[in-house]
Amino acid sequence: MEQIKMYGTRWCPDCLRAKQIFSKHNIAFTWHDIEQDEEACAYVEKVNGGFKSVPTILFPDGSVLVEPSNAVLEEKLTGAK
Repeated sequence: MEQIKMYGTRWCPDCLRAKQIFSKHNIAFTWHDIEQDEEACAYVEKVNGGFKSVPTILFPDGSVLVEPSNAVLEEKLTGAK
């Protein structure tokens, strides 16, 4: 199964928070640092209308969350409402 892809930067507090939520739920993801990877940066800018908004999280179903709150990300990961 394809993994979740998270695009972000090392210094971003929202990226750290999202990583902690993935860890809390034991969910694997692939990390892409947009400051180190030009293709990842281009993807984030494309998805976000030219902005480098992070975290940008791409799910295997094709859906994307950008800068989600803890509640929104946890709902997506667990399916809880």
